[in-house]
Amino acid sequence: GIENFADILVKVNAIELLERELPTKRKKGLIGTGSMNDPYQPVEATYRLTRRALQVIAKWGFPVSVLTKSDLALRDLDVLQEVNKVRAVVSYTITAADDELARKLEPGAPPTSARLAAIAKLAAAGIETGIMMMPILPFILDSEENIREIVRRGVDAGARHILPGFGMTMRDRQRAWYYARLDEIYPGLRARYEWAYGESYGCPSPQARRLDGLFRELQAKHGFADHLAPYEPPPGPEQLALF
Repeated sequence: GIENFADILVKVNAIELLERELPTKRKKGLIGTGSMNDPYQPVEATYRLTRRALQVIAKWGFPVSVLTKSDLALRDLDVLQEVNKVRAVVSYTITAADDELARKLEPGAPPTSARLAAIAKLAAAGIETGIMMMPILPFILDSEENIREIVRRGVDAGARHILPGFGMTMRDRQRAWYYARLDEIYPGLRARYEWAYGESYGCPSPQARRLDGLFRELQAKHGFADHLAPYEPPPGPEQLALF
């Protein structure tokens, strides 16, 4: 297993397995990628596994939902448009409206402005786009101003859904890593987390209820969805009755 969160494992046989498995599926459900690891890691520029996987998905006529932080997804716009003959969704994780704050919290990831620009280009090309607005880190990102700005800029870019999460979760090793990072960039804030959450896995923002109310107001104003709509396969040919 991986001991360092900076390490990744490249599954070089993934395309072979996908090509073997998809034809065996009787029903075509929405294939999701990105919930555990970003499919557009920097090494994807070299390995092109995500692009090749999308090509296999397009070949077999499956819908796909991609979650990423990277504008490298634009490289695969041509393949996403092929997938979109069934359905293609690309969602971006955005939790900080400010570029400098995003760089501070997510070093190595494209800034928020680049992610929003990617949403705009994908949406203009007919791809369904959205924002995963989580985790909203307590005491850092849980301000009304930040939430308003993410929603405003996301809607302007063409996001059709925004999924909020006002807080975070931490397992033991994640907690140790996160607190060490806090000590570097926000000295003293660790003590506030330890007092508020102790060893809890779930760490909701103290502002969660107020921010959720604000989010619902913005949703009513702008009309975006707060969830990813399920995939509805087209109806098959109507079967004739025997009697």
